[in-house]
Amino acid sequence: MTQSPTPTAQYSGKGGSTRAALIEAGLRLFGEKGFASTSTREIAAAANANIGSIAYHFGGKEALRDACATHIVETMSKGAGLVLTLPLPGSPSEAQQQLRATIDRMAMFMLAGPEVGGFVRFILHELQYPTAALDIIYDGIFEPVHRRLCDVWAIAVGQEPESEEVKIAIFTMIGQLIYFRIGREAVLRRLGWTEIGAEEARRIAEQASRNMIAVIESSRKDTP
Repeated sequence: MTQSPTPTAQYSGKGGSTRAALIEAGLRLFGEKGFASTSTREIAAAANANIGSIAYHFGGKEALRDACATHIVETMSKGAGLVLTLPLPGSPSEAQQQLRATIDRMAMFMLAGPEVGGFVRFILHELQYPTAALDIIYDGIFEPVHRRLCDVWAIAVGQEPESEEVKIAIFTMIGQLIYFRIGREAVLRRLGWTEIGAEEARRIAEQASRNMIAVIESSRKDTP
């Protein structure tokens, strides 16, 4: 007699283990439909898993949602989070170089990374309808990376790192890259590109760096 799959059965598809497959499905469905509108049955079906595996691996749908947020933090920490491990620059020119390197790395990760599309949809939904998952993402990656970039920017321009002007400048620097992800279809159509791969991400990063340098130079002139 053929036995039904158990909650510990391994998922044989792209996601690897059942747990990884459920997180992959949760990211996609929560991002597309929202937490409340996504059923555990839909998630299990998308992961090709037993419906009981959600309770087995996570304890329930809310814990799965939070595990999706933790997965985003862990993955993004390998890319954009590198800035947290670098020593603070010792001069304005070194600070500018570090900011440029950060833009290059973020552009490659956010724009050319295939898994980031699901992250962005999930995060955008959380920003509109916040849950505990947003706290995980904010505390785990958004706030520490933003704070550190403010420290670097402050060295580059000679301003206070916690000033409103510096905080807005960093949001602007990151935001111009994020647009190319959330506005991907419009970008592809307007530029006549078929994809945003490594070469396209490099071109975007170059323009973003030019914008960053112009803002820094302007801020230096305005700083007493």
